[in-house]
Amino acid sequence: MRVWVDLTNTAHVVVLRPLVELLEQRGHEVELTARPLSHTVELLDDWGHAYTLLGRYGGVGRAGKGRAAADRVVRMLRFARGRRFDAALAHGSTDLPVACRALAVPNTTMFDYEFALVQHSVNCRLATRVLVPEAIPRERLTRFGARGRKLVRYPGLKEEYYLHAHPPDPGLLDTLGVPRDAILCVVRTAPSYALYLGGAESTLLPRLLARLVAEPRAHVVVLARTPGQADDVRALGLQRVVVPPRAVDGGALVAQADLVVSAGGTMNREAAALGVPVWSMFEGRLGAVDERLMREGRLRLLRDPAEVVPVRRHPTAVPVRRDPLDLLRLAVPGS
Repeated sequence: MRVWVDLTNTAHVVVLRPLVELLEQRGHEVELTARPLSHTVELLDDWGHAYTLLGRYGGVGRAGKGRAAADRVVRMLRFARGRRFDAALAHGSTDLPVACRALAVPNTTMFDYEFALVQHSVNCRLATRVLVPEAIPRERLTRFGARGRKLVRYPGLKEEYYLHAHPPDPGLLDTLGVPRDAILCVVRTAPSYALYLGGAESTLLPRLLARLVAEPRAHVVVLARTPGQADDVRALGLQRVVVPPRAVDGGALVAQADLVVSAGGTMNREAAALGVPVWSMFEGRLGAVDERLMREGRLRLLRDPAEVVPVRRHPTAVPVRRDPLDLLRLAVPGS
């Protein structure tokens, strides 16, 4: 089987990497395409898998995103013609379902946040299969055309699958200059380039960082999504705040953290999957996955930075891990 996998954001690399590797281990041929955005290219380079860059980031506004998407679909059609793909897979790509519909390639779109309305109005209607966590109620997806046999739901979190055999990185803290006996606080900035946030940054971030470093033993690693965000954090001039200049292994970092605060989604759920105390400062509408995690006590919504007390974590929770092969069988039928 020849499988096309499209990666349009940083998290998609870590989400789909185990599925790509399983496909190749099982004798299938996989080709990757990617859009340069945030740390996507850096993570692909670290992985070492061949890929083809297609398109560009279109900015925060609808018009710019629309122009960039149209251009990228044209490039994808040129790329795929003659390659005779049997199946395609993406997590959150709006472009792949459009190209695959034109080429008559069966394709699966994955996502775990149901309120990216423009995106899902396209990808759910044009994809062959829509694969989401079972936490998302069916009735929230029917308006996008995801219904009947097209809609497939999987148990748990996507993070529980790709962290199944995630290797530890004992040298990561040394690389970042964080002492082994420090209280490690990991903070992730907002995906301000997402249309559903409209360019918004978290208003809590500066106060949160000041709160964390008020504890002398705390060291904070801020994973910024854009160079502008990184510059803004450095400009605060806070002691013991590290902003890595390039992508780091987020799963390995979270596994060693004492607490996590994220304005996005994936890192929050990585912490929940690994049993690390985690707060969300996401300023969009909460999705069903986060709603369930909050009901289960695995995620807290941050309203005031004073709620976060930096202390050493005593690992007691057993990480939840699921076999990525189970997810692959749902994502690529016949694999």
